[in-house]
Amino acid sequence: MSTDIRLNSIIRAFESDRPAFAAFAKLDKQTAIEMSDSPYDGLIFEMEHNPYDVSALGDTLQYLLSRKQIAEGGLAAKVTPIARIPANGVEMNQSFAKQVLDRGAYGVIWPHVATVEQAYNAVASCRYARPKSAPLYEPKGLRGDGPATASRYWGLSMQDYYAKADVWPLAPRGEILVGLMCESTQAVENLDDILKNVPGIGFIMIGEGDLSQELGCPRNYEHPDVVDAMRKIVETCKKHKVVVSHPHVSAKNHKRVLEEGYRFLIAAPQRTYGVVGLAQQAASSY
Repeated sequence: MSTDIRLNSIIRAFESDRPAFAAFAKLDKQTAIEMSDSPYDGLIFEMEHNPYDVSALGDTLQYLLSRKQIAEGGLAAKVTPIARIPANGVEMNQSFAKQVLDRGAYGVIWPHVATVEQAYNAVASCRYARPKSAPLYEPKGLRGDGPATASRYWGLSMQDYYAKADVWPLAPRGEILVGLMCESTQAVENLDDILKNVPGIGFIMIGEGDLSQELGCPRNYEHPDVVDAMRKIVETCKKHKVVVSHPHVSAKNHKRVLEEGYRFLIAAPQRTYGVVGLAQQAASSY
C-alpha cells in the first residue's frame, strides 16, 4: 500500500474543507460491526464515562475492519476510530494515550484541558521522541515505543507507521488527531494562549455539559451564559484556524451548528444516520 494514502477519514474531511461527522460509541463488537459501513467519518470510543478497557478497545477495533473494503484496496477502517480517555488534563497523564494509540486508535480526546501546560502534555503524549535537531521537535515527544500492534492494525510496516504516527496538522502527513475538551471557564479564558503556544492540536471539542455546570445552569445549553461561552470558544478557534467540534448535533440543531462555524459534528445517539445525512446535505451549501 502506498504510504501517501490518507488513512484518517476525519483528517481527510478537514483537508477537503468540509465538516467531519462522528458518533460516540461503546466498546463492543456489535456496535463496531453496525458502524463499520456507516456514513460517519469517525467513531469516538467513549472511555471517559464508560469503563476504560484497552483490551476491549483492541478487540472492537478489529470489528471495524471490513473484508469487502480491504479487498477493494483499503486497509484502514472506513470509519476512523479515536478514543476519549478518562484522565483530565490536570492529571498530566500519558499512559492512557500511549495505550489507546498502541492498540491502533487514530486519535485521542483529552477531557478538561484548561492550561498551556496541560495542552502541551496532551500533544507530547501522542508523539514519539525525536532528536532535538529534527524538524517539528516541539512539543517534545513523550510516547513510549511499542508500535507492533498499531502498525499491524494500520496495515503498515513499523518504519512506515513511525512516519505516519505523528500529530496533524503539525506534521502534514501525520494521521493522529489530538482533540482537547474545553469545558471550564478557566479553559475558555486560556484558550487563546493554548492555541497560540501549543502546535499540533487537531481540534477543540466544547464540553458544554461541564461548562454549564460551572456556570450554574446544568445542561441548559440555551442559557445566555452558556451560549456566550461557546461563542467565545468558536471565535478563538477561528482566529487560530483550529477546527471546533460540537458534541451534541441533532436534526433540530445541525443547520445552526454549521452556520456558527463548527466543523466536527458529533451526532448522538449512535446509529442516527439520518442526522448525518441531513447535516451532510446542509454542509454542501456552505
